[in-house]
Amino acid sequence: MSATPWGARAAPSIRDFEMMAQEAYDELPADFRALCGEVLIQVEDFPSEEVLDSMELESPFELLGLFQGIGLAQGGALTQTGQMPNMVFIYRRPILDYWAEHEETLGAVVSHVLIHEIGHHFGLSDDDMEALEREAD
Repeated sequence: MSATPWGARAAPSIRDFEMMAQEAYDELPADFRALCGEVLIQVEDFPSEEVLDSMELESPFELLGLFQGIGLAQGGALTQTGQMPNMVFIYRRPILDYWAEHEETLGAVVSHVLIHEIGHHFGLSDDDMEALEREAD
């Protein structure tokens, strides 16, 4: 019998992902979090059909996360009347699929996706996002 009870384990739930995303967010530098303001983080199993169609994706597994809204780089610092809040979507099932095929920890993948999507809010470059990831570690 194995020392690890894999037969009794289930895939992390949406709630588990919410906790991982919150932990990853809490690890970001305080000044960066302060700039995020009211960005909402939402965990879902898959992107909606509407999102898949608008991005011309053939499979829901192609998208790990998404920023929706008006980023600060596009003038989104001030909320306009009737404007939906900026949101970061984390997609559980595509992340689990990605994780199963790579050697990163699940927490590291969730953190990477979260930082990347928040980075879109700020208009950050990939180098800037990598620096944030190193600082969060």
